[in-house]
Amino acid sequence: MELVTPHIPPQPAAPPSRLNNARVLKVELGARSYPIRIGKGLAANEAAFPEAQGRALRVITDSNVAPVYLAPLLAALHIGDDQVFVLPAGETQKTWDSAGQVLDWLLASRLSRDGCLIALGGGVVGDLAGFCAAIYQRGIDFIQVPTTLLAQVDSSVGGKTGVNHARGKNLIGAFHQPLSVIADTSSLSTLPRRELLAGLAEVIKYGMLADSLLFEWLEANLDRILALESNALAEIIERCCAIKARIVGLDERETGSGPRALLNLGHTFGHAIETHTGYTQWLHGEAVAAGLCLAADLSARHGWITEAVAARCITLIQRAGLPTQPPPGMTAADFRDLMGLDKKVQNGKLRLILMRGLGDAIISSDFDASLLDSVLHDACSAAG
Repeated sequence: MELVTPHIPPQPAAPPSRLNNARVLKVELGARSYPIRIGKGLAANEAAFPEAQGRALRVITDSNVAPVYLAPLLAALHIGDDQVFVLPAGETQKTWDSAGQVLDWLLASRLSRDGCLIALGGGVVGDLAGFCAAIYQRGIDFIQVPTTLLAQVDSSVGGKTGVNHARGKNLIGAFHQPLSVIADTSSLSTLPRRELLAGLAEVIKYGMLADSLLFEWLEANLDRILALESNALAEIIERCCAIKARIVGLDERETGSGPRALLNLGHTFGHAIETHTGYTQWLHGEAVAAGLCLAADLSARHGWITEAVAARCITLIQRAGLPTQPPPGMTAADFRDLMGLDKKVQNGKLRLILMRGLGDAIISSDFDASLLDSVLHDACSAAG
């Protein structure tokens, strides 16, 4: 059985620096290094955007975010609403057609190569705006201002940008690092409950794949997070971003068997669910949550983790109000067909991110296919 375990150095003992009540981390990528600033009210604070000073700016946002957070951002950046492109909200907008509309607008507005694009929104806006920044005039700068928990702990960090295709999620895209990430925790107070819970799936993922202490902290403090306690929210955003920043710094472009692939724990299953349901029924985090349960189950059936560890993972996901099974009507054959299109397929072989301990993920291309079939069959049968 081939198990590839990329080395992830331990978290540094020294805490991240804090500046003006903001928690500040850094993604170390040499000339492409950038800060992550975490705190309340940052999106309305000009001082949080030093990288934008003196630049021609354009803003991409969506119809849910714009009515609440656009005006304070524009005031902080000293630009008018004529420099804004507002997309309809939802995963269905993460398409090549939407990217074309954004690019047409950027060209019509005559943004030059030294301009900067601001992505104000969740993962869809961040991925789409980042992709357009990557290809507009062969690449311009952009800044991530994530407004959902999922985007703040995961998708806004690391430079993965792109759009979906009918044959699979994120199959068209580019690596393009932002100038900075501004995570304003104030935005979480207006986040729909379902979106908050979807973001928690990515938080739980980090504990499962790289930090058992974070997982234990989540078990003990989940109620504080669900109650939107500001210190608890800032804590999970900082800890998750620190893990991702460390991994991205080691493996920026997810090459070969590098550690960045570990961040996809649960995602191969989750992307299959999203594609199967047409990106309209399940949120990304909900699909990932079910995928994490499948990954934990498969890891336990291989004997790499105990059934007790798998049960802890599934129980925490259930406590967070997230799905633990695939959508009704989805079959094992549906999973196998869609998983075969995953970007982690190499030389015709599917690679899965699984677990060999709590906080210890692995990459396997030589898992037992019969065990995978049994996991999928049992889960789909239970879902109905």
